[in-house]
Amino acid sequence: MVVEVGYAQGWDPESRAVWRTLSVGEARERDAAGLPYVVVYRTAGRHSPLEVRLVSWRDHHVGLWVYDDMGRRTYDLDLRLLDDPARLFHRYSVAWNYPDQETAEFDPKCPRVILDLFPDGRGRRREEPRGYATSADLREDQRWMDRPAFGEWPLLSARVHGFTEPPVFEAAEVADGDGGEAPASCWRPPRPAQPGRIGELFRPGVRVTDGYHPEQTVVEPRRVGTVHVPSGLLAISGLFTHHENGPHITVPIPPGEYVLDEARVAYSYHCEWRDAEVETTDPTAVRLLLSETPAASWEMALGADDDLRIFIEKQIAGFDTDGATGCFADAGSFESLLSLFERGLIDGEPDLHGYEDLTDGSMFIHRTWDTATGGELMAFATTGDGTYPVWLGRSEAGELVSVVVLIEGMPQVLPERDGAPADL
Repeated sequence: MVVEVGYAQGWDPESRAVWRTLSVGEARERDAAGLPYVVVYRTAGRHSPLEVRLVSWRDHHVGLWVYDDMGRRTYDLDLRLLDDPARLFHRYSVAWNYPDQETAEFDPKCPRVILDLFPDGRGRRREEPRGYATSADLREDQRWMDRPAFGEWPLLSARVHGFTEPPVFEAAEVADGDGGEAPASCWRPPRPAQPGRIGELFRPGVRVTDGYHPEQTVVEPRRVGTVHVPSGLLAISGLFTHHENGPHITVPIPPGEYVLDEARVAYSYHCEWRDAEVETTDPTAVRLLLSETPAASWEMALGADDDLRIFIEKQIAGFDTDGATGCFADAGSFESLLSLFERGLIDGEPDLHGYEDLTDGSMFIHRTWDTATGGELMAFATTGDGTYPVWLGRSEAGELVSVVVLIEGMPQVLPERDGAPADL
C-alpha cells in the first residue's frame, strides 16, 4: 500500500486541512530547530487522513491523531521527549470506540479509554463514560518508544487501518486550506493552565460573571491582616493533607511582613425563601501583596516535583486540600505553625497561645504564630477539595509583586459599559 506523506506548519482539526504547506527540506529545518510542524499521512481515494503527526521539539511534544473513514478522530496520543534524547514517553492518550457510523466525533456517550501516565511508573486507566478507573499496568516498552530520525517514522496506525505489509511512503504536497492567517482552531502544542486576567479581580468596578450569576461587580479588596515571613521562604499549602515533605509550594521572597487581602464581588440574586432580591458580597481570590507595583504578567508556581515538560493541556500544579482549606505561611517554621493549627482547630485546646480564630465573615478563618521565630500562618477557606494553583504576579521588570490563589477558578471578565474590553 502506498502512503502519501506531506508536511505543513499547522493542521486545522475542524476543517481537517493543513495550514502553510512545507517542502521536505523546510520541514527538516523546522525539525532541527525544534519549531512546530505537522506530517499528514494519506492514501489515494480516501478523504480523511490515516494519521497526522504533530511535532514541536521545543515543547518536548509529539502528538499523533488517527482518523477513521468517516473523518472522526479515533486515537489521540501525546508523546514527550524528556531526559533521554533517544526515547519518547507515552504521557497521555485517548482511544474512542464509535459504536456506529452515526455517532458524532467526540460524542460524550461514546466509549473511550484514557491513559494518564507518569515517568516514575504511576498511571491511571479510565473508561468513560462508565467512570471506571484502575491503575495503568503497562510494560516498560508500552510506556516508552524509540525516537525515530526525521523521515524515518513508521505509520504508527498501520495495524488499525488493516495494513498487513509495511507501507510504501511517497512524498506528496498537501493542499492548503484557505491560506492567510492560521485559523483559531489550528493545532498548537499542549499548554498548562493559563492564569486569565487575575489582576482584574482586584480592580473595583470591573464586571465579571462566574457562570451562575450574569453580572457581578468587583469591589474594593478587603485587607484582612498580615503574614510575617522571617525565613524569606513563603509556603502555600493545604492544611488537611500529608506534609511529610513539607508544604506543597514554596516561593522565595524577601524576609518581611506582608499584607493579605481578599478580592470580592458584589451582586444581587432572587432569594426564594425571602421572595425578595438580595444583595451580597462573595470572595473570589486571596492575595499576598509584596509590592504596590501592578502585576504585568502571571505564572503558575511549581512544586519541587513538578515538570512542565509533561504537563498536558490545561493541567494545573498547586496545593492539594481535602478539607477545603489552604494557607499562606512562613516555610521556615511551617511544622510548628501547622502543629498549632491542628492543636487549636482539631484538638480544641483551650487558651492555646499562638492560635487565633478569625471567623468573622472573611474567608480567612485561623491564624497561628511561632513565638520563637516570629513566623506566621494564615488559613483561608476554598470552595471545595482538590488542587488549587498558585499564581505569581510579576512586574514589567520581572519582580515578584503578588501571590494569588483563586478560590473557585477565574471568573469571566465582561466588557466595560461603553462596550470596550476591560484593561488587562
